Amino acid sequence: MGMTQVTARVTNPGDTDKNWEGLFLVDTGSIDCLVPGNKLREIGLKPKGKRTYELADGSEIKMDVTVAEIEFMGEIVGVTVIFGKDDVEPILGVTALESVGIEVDPQNQRLKRLPAVRLK
Repeated sequence: MGMTQVTARVTNPGDTDKNWEGLFLVDTGSIDCLVPGNKLREIGLKPKGKRTYELADGSEIKMDVTVAEIEFMGEIVGVTVIFGKDDVEPILGVTALESVGIEVDPQNQRLKRLPAVRLK
């Protein structure tokens, strides 16, 4: 299966004039979103805590997190974002996708909108 990417805008919810837009890898194996830390700091976001994450190789890492708004495909959602290394590829996690009723179509490697957001 190939990669699915989407352009998304990260906005500081405390100052909506401050935002950053980038090309995000859609990763249904990731819960939260990962953004280059320097981009989050540029729009005025600061860490609000730390969370331990399990990496693909099974190791664990503690990373700074905050809350931001992410806009993609005409939808806006408040999500937990991880302060990644400054050169990291941004990741759009499954929580953001499911919160607005969008899922990955693995056959076509595209995102598709569900008829309704799942509440069950």
